[in-house]
This record gives sequence, structure tokens and C-alpha cells, in this order.
Amino acid sequence: MFQKITVLLEMIKFKLTIFAMPFAFMGAFLAERGVPNGRTFLLVVLAMVGARTCAMGFNRIVDARFDKANPRTAERAIPSGAVSSLEAWSMVIAAGVLFFYAAWSLNPLTLKLAPFALGLTLFYSLTKRFTSFCHLILGVALAFSPLGGWVAVQGSLTSYPWSLSLGVLFWVAGFDTIYACLDADFDKKAGLHSMPSKLGQRNAFRLAFIFHIVAFCLFAYTGVQAGLNVVYYIGVLVAAGVLFYQHKLVNPDDLSKIKGSFFSMNGIISLVLFIATWFSLIIEKVG
Repeated sequence: MFQKITVLLEMIKFKLTIFAMPFAFMGAFLAERGVPNGRTFLLVVLAMVGARTCAMGFNRIVDARFDKANPRTAERAIPSGAVSSLEAWSMVIAAGVLFFYAAWSLNPLTLKLAPFALGLTLFYSLTKRFTSFCHLILGVALAFSPLGGWVAVQGSLTSYPWSLSLGVLFWVAGFDTIYACLDADFDKKAGLHSMPSKLGQRNAFRLAFIFHIVAFCLFAYTGVQAGLNVVYYIGVLVAAGVLFYQHKLVNPDDLSKIKGSFFSMNGIISLVLFIATWFSLIIEKVG
């Protein structure tokens, strides 16, 4: 059983929950202007884990036939037979139940928004079949993370800094565009859509860079909307530096470092922005 759970968690790259979780915390901490109470904090964690697990599991199920035909992904759990469809669906349903339980336990508005947030993340898995804008759709789905954190605490959308969600949208669209370069050739052959397969890898990198510039302008403006101090802006500069290094590390002529960049650098960026937000709020209280 333990081995099976380990395989399932690896299948959905559970450790990469770190990408979206800090943004959910940012929304919650900004709504509270500090650390939310323990119950709310735990429920936000459960909601994020449930939503991402459900979405990633669904993605692996509906993409299984493409994964099997793609040499890069043929050894994933479902194509290789390490996980059955029944096991994968059981995980997806259980994670969905966990997500809705957490949303129900928080407040009425969180529960009302829950179907839209989860539905969009599930819908993303189908978008490569008909649009190259799939990366932006993933960005919209993950943009619910800070919004969800805010609503979990406030129970309303009043005064929410929308630039934060827009920043997440373009940040995600940028790194997902870069990551899609790994499968650009396969996507063309399989009739799937992505920016790299449509525009070519070099133009896709240029587009990702533009997305990331827009994202960090929006992250900076979040500090204005949320009334944060200089500590937050220092964090934005540090995160921007990490992102710039990521773009220097990976280029259209050498994709070998994409996985390392994708897994580590983006986790660092989201953590830096959250920590900068938290420290800014601490200084606000002390002052």
C-alpha cells in the first residue's frame, strides 16, 4: 500500500504543490494582515492539496494515450501499467471530495467558487486538443490560488488585490510555455496544440519572456494595491532575479536544463514572494 501511494504521489508530482501553495498563503495572509488562525490555515492547505491532486490525477488519466506514444512520458505510471485507471480515478475522486470538504468548512463564498476553480483546472487538461492558448488557461486556473486564500479568510472579494491573480496568470503561462518546448515536435505529430508547436521554440521563449515581464510588473503593483512596505518590493526584485537567471539557464538551443529549472526555480520564486509578503506584514504590525 505504501509503495502504491508513493507511485501515485510521484505520478502527480505531489512535491510541486509548492508552486501554487505559497500564493494561496499570500492571499490568506493579506486578507488577515497576518497569520490566519490554525483552523483556516489547515483548511487552505487541504483545499490546495485536494484541488491540485484531483487536477493532476485527471490530467494523467485523460492524457494517458498521448503519454504512452510520447517517448519522454511513456514510462509514467498509467502508460507503464504501474497504476491502473481504477486506482487513478479513486485518487481523483478522493482528492475532489477533500477539496469540496475544505471549501464547505471555510465559508459559503469559498464553496460557491469551488466548482469554478476545480472545473477550470480539470478543463485545462483538455485544452491542448484544440487551442494553443492552453498555457494561459492553466494560468487562469492557478490564479484562483491567491483568490481562494483571500476568500477563505475574508468570506468576500472586497478589497482583493486582483493584480496578484493576474501576476500568477502570466507567471504560470510563461513557465508552462517554456516547459512545453520539450514536447513541441511530438505535439505537432499528435495534432496537439501549444505555443512552441505553433510558433517554434525561439518565438515561444520570447513570448514566455514577455509573459514574465508582465507578471512581475503585476506582482510589483500588488504591493501598491495591498499597501505593503519596502520589504515586499525587495522580495519582488529577488524573485525577478531568480526568474532572469532561469531564462539565462534555459534557451531554445539547449533544453537540457528545463526540468531542473522548472522544478526548483519556480518553487523558489513563489516562496520568496510569500515570505516577502509575510515579513512585510510583520513589520507593519511591529511599526
